[in-house]
Amino acid sequence: MHWGIKHGVIGGVAATDIHGAIDAVWRIESPRLIAGLTRMVRDIGVAEDLAQDALLAALEQWPKSGVPDNPGAWLMAAAKHRAIDHFRRNTRLERKHEELGREGVVQKIGTREVRAGEGQMTDIEAALDDDVGDDLLRLVFISCHPVLSSEARVALTLRLLGGLTTEEIARAFLVPEATVAQRIVRAKRTLSEARIPFEVPRGAELDARLSSVLAVIYLVFNEGYAATAGDDWLRPSLCEEALRLGRILAELAPREPEVHGLVALMEIQASRSRARVGPSGEPVLLLDQNRAHWDHLLIGRGLTALERAAKLGAVPGPYRLQAQIAACHARARTAEETDWARIVEIYGDLARIAPSPVVELNRAVAVAMASGPAAGLELVDALYSEPALENYHLLPSVRGDLLKKLGRLEEARIEFQRAAALTRNGRERQLLLERAKACSLPASS
Repeated sequence: MHWGIKHGVIGGVAATDIHGAIDAVWRIESPRLIAGLTRMVRDIGVAEDLAQDALLAALEQWPKSGVPDNPGAWLMAAAKHRAIDHFRRNTRLERKHEELGREGVVQKIGTREVRAGEGQMTDIEAALDDDVGDDLLRLVFISCHPVLSSEARVALTLRLLGGLTTEEIARAFLVPEATVAQRIVRAKRTLSEARIPFEVPRGAELDARLSSVLAVIYLVFNEGYAATAGDDWLRPSLCEEALRLGRILAELAPREPEVHGLVALMEIQASRSRARVGPSGEPVLLLDQNRAHWDHLLIGRGLTALERAAKLGAVPGPYRLQAQIAACHARARTAEETDWARIVEIYGDLARIAPSPVVELNRAVAVAMASGPAAGLELVDALYSEPALENYHLLPSVRGDLLKKLGRLEEARIEFQRAAALTRNGRERQLLLERAKACSLPASS
């Protein structure tokens, strides 16, 4: 794409909107830029600072010269110059120059050994140009490292790989901007102090770390798909970021079946977005959705990703199993045609490899659809002793729905009111209160 200025227009964008164009370029290029710099300087915090310096240089120069033909290469070149300056300013390196210069001692810069003394800066420049593989994949694994808390992994991933600002992350998760900023600073400090290697793990460690990466991406997606708090039922920007990260990871790790399973799951769930919200922004539940409004392009992409996952691994993991459930819904032309018996079976498989009370609650819903509300209610009632579900609003919500189907309206009303008191999402609270009110209406209405 050509970004040069012609007659007051920059690549089709008015010159006055150059900062908007730079912002778009930054969103696309910053993850690879920071990844490459992290390999060079071996410090994720320093790498981000260098990338920000390059961005400032672009903000200063591009309004005058126009956005270059290859903005990513321009930013990397500017950042490399600043990386060299960083090495020059490094007091430890400067002290060693005198001590090691006469001895010809070899030291390590990035991944290459360079000889101290005369001409060292030339060697450092060569080391910075050393191509050692896919830096972006390494950045994915380091930003989602288990040494960090879940909240820190999410914040750092969205900052480094999503290109979101601290303000945008804070707004998305409804937390103070200062809180997000502290999480990011602490995360970078933790990674530096722990001396986490900038590499893709192997063997058993790869499986453990990949699980963390997938969990972070899906956590971001779920927060966009069903916001836990606030006045919006959906936050599409978070779903889009998670999908983008998942698709990138699928390209970087094409032989990992669970990566494709997660992408399949997100594609299919995202296909329902337009149908999940009514004209006034109110939630529309799955069985009430107009399936003509589902995005069949996303469904097709999801089913293709699910097929890729199946070809790579004989035994499905948790994301692939959840994608199979989503596919059962996607393939049904109407809610009545849904293969609930198959969904019950898949939830059984999921409960065996990733047992949790939430999985059991979902399985109870499927059993109710396949075998009747009484059968589902029996399973739901057994979950009321689970401590993990004590404040989980969907437990009384599901129970209320089953009680209503059984004609036990007063009990259902109480459950819907309890669920409404537990949820932190305004739209969902309104829906639950309306369902509670409906249980109080005369039978003839």
